[in-house]
Amino acid sequence: MRIGILTGGGDCPGLNAAIRAVVRRAILEYDDHVLGVKNGWEGLVDSDVEPLSLYSISGILPKGGTILGSSRRNPLKLGDGMQRIMDNFNKYEFDALVIIGGDDTLGIANKLAEKGLKYVGIPKTIDNDLLGTDMSFGFDTAVSIATEAIDRLHTTAESHHRVIVVEVMGRYSGAIATAAGLAGGADFILVPETPFSFEDMASQLMARHKHGKNFSVVVVAAGAKPEGFDKPISKIDKTDEFGHPLVGGVGEVVAREVETRTGMETRVVVLGSIQRGGSPTAFDRVLATRLGVHAADMVHAGRFGYMAALHGTEITEAPVVEAIRTTRTVNPQIYETAKVFFG
Repeated sequence: MRIGILTGGGDCPGLNAAIRAVVRRAILEYDDHVLGVKNGWEGLVDSDVEPLSLYSISGILPKGGTILGSSRRNPLKLGDGMQRIMDNFNKYEFDALVIIGGDDTLGIANKLAEKGLKYVGIPKTIDNDLLGTDMSFGFDTAVSIATEAIDRLHTTAESHHRVIVVEVMGRYSGAIATAAGLAGGADFILVPETPFSFEDMASQLMARHKHGKNFSVVVVAAGAKPEGFDKPISKIDKTDEFGHPLVGGVGEVVAREVETRTGMETRVVVLGSIQRGGSPTAFDRVLATRLGVHAADMVHAGRFGYMAALHGTEITEAPVVEAIRTTRTVNPQIYETAKVFFG
């Protein structure tokens, strides 16, 4: 068979491990021809494709990012974008594509399936906000990076008797903020799922201060909203090509409000893309590898329209249409556990 591999959306640790697994399984087990589509859907719009071999994937397991490149380009924004993709799909005589991405990338694949595109998916999101799988690779690495940052910021906050606000990724889901905040001993965690009150937060931080703790660490997801706000805080009032708001800046707002309401010196640290860069953790390398191997098997089993998924400890499958129907939110039990340590 002739198989194409495409990575779309934001980069995250583990993408290269997944690419490597698909290529090795496809070539060594099935004697397939594998081609890499460059820069997400852009590669199929612009006919930018290259062969992948055992040599070209050698040594990429621990590398962050994706050797194929990625983009957030939405072919639906182009009048002939969908048709150009299908023309190139047929031009390269693909039997199927392995699509590695989140709800936007997989959503485009689902629409193209109506035009005859055959694909299987591999879930990818550091926010862990994709349904159909218990966890996506990249999340564990992001949480590990954020936790290390919180650990380091704790010591400087304590030394200078400050409040430090740490802004982490999470447009719709507070999974990273909750897990990293819990692991790092945060004194308050703000997530998109629960609008927060500046007054309540300041009150709890002041109570903590009165009990002898003269420093605090607040972790806030980028998409967290204060009560009364109908959309996340953003420095730029724009959306990406898929209609998502470009969030960022809530950390500065929270820090300003904390300092004003409590009188405590406050600093803000925005982790940003640091969370999605660099080498994947061992967990993410193993998960991405298992998903990649299974995806190659799915192609030969004709499991088109499904994605490889983690359920419990087993790699199984889930229909993409179900995975993209809505956004997974933070586990409320984990957030309730984290709240035990607020203040």
